Amino acid sequence: MTKSEFRYAHHPEDVKKYTTEDLRREFLIHDLFNEDQIKITYSMYDRMIVGGAMPVKTALKLEPTDDLKAEHFLDRRELGIINVGTAGKITADGEVFELNHKEALYIGKGTKEVIFENGAEGQALFYFNSAPAHHAYPARKITKNEAEVVELGETKYANRRTINKLIVNSVLKTCQLQMGMTELHEGSVWNTMPSHTHTRRMEAYFYFDLEEGQAVSHFLGQPHETRHLFMKNNEAVLSPEWSIHSGVGTSSYTFIWGMAGENMDYGDMDAVKTNELK
Repeated sequence: MTKSEFRYAHHPEDVKKYTTEDLRREFLIHDLFNEDQIKITYSMYDRMIVGGAMPVKTALKLEPTDDLKAEHFLDRRELGIINVGTAGKITADGEVFELNHKEALYIGKGTKEVIFENGAEGQALFYFNSAPAHHAYPARKITKNEAEVVELGETKYANRRTINKLIVNSVLKTCQLQMGMTELHEGSVWNTMPSHTHTRRMEAYFYFDLEEGQAVSHFLGQPHETRHLFMKNNEAVLSPEWSIHSGVGTSSYTFIWGMAGENMDYGDMDAVKTNELK
C-alpha cells in the first residue's frame, strides 16, 4: 500500500504570516512509518520526495504516484535510502542488498523495480529521499565505515556531533541527491549551529534516535525572521533554499539530511552568525 501527498513551494514573505498550524501543515512530515505501507511526500522544492517504508507482514514495492506520471518510480529519478530500524532487505531489479541499522543504499535512474522487506528479527524502517536525475549510476550500498566522517562542534556549546556523509559525491557518483547522517554526542543538543542557508539547494531533515517523551525544536525561516516547529521521533521537515535549518533537542538524537539542487559542493553555504539570528 502506498500513501502519497503533495507540498507546494512557498514565498518567504508569505511564510512570515503563517500560524503554527500553517507551518506544521506545509513543512512538517509525520506518520512516515505505518505497518505495510509506503508513505511518499512530493515537494515542489527541487521536486524532492521524502518517504518512509515499513514492511511488516509483506514485501512493499515502490510504485510511481500520480504526481510522477511515469511507468516506474525511478524512470527519471534517483533514490537514497537509510535504514533507521533493525536489519532489512531491499531488492533493486533482482539485486539484493541487506541493510543493517544506519546503513545506506543508493539506487540510480532507470531501475524498474524496488522492493522493501523486513528482516528475520525486529523491524526495519526505511527512510528515503528521491530527486530528479539525468544520468544512470549503479546501485551501491554504503556502510558507516565507508562514509566520509567529519567531527564538528564543541561540548561547551552543546553541539558536538559526528557527520557521516553517506550518499555524497566524495563517496559515490549521483546526479544531484546527497544524503548523510549526523549523530549528536551525549549531552549535546544543538545541530547545524552556527546556522546557514544555501540558495542553490533545498534540504530535508529527518529526526530519529530521540528518547521517548523528548522533542526537537526545529528552526526554519529567513535568518532575520525565524520560526520553529516542535518535532517528535521519526518526523521529517522540509527546508526551503531561503531558510535556515537548525534545531535543539531536549536530549541528544540523530538526524538524516538530504539535499537536492544545482550545486553538490557540501561547503557551498551562506553562514549566519549565531548572534545575528532574529
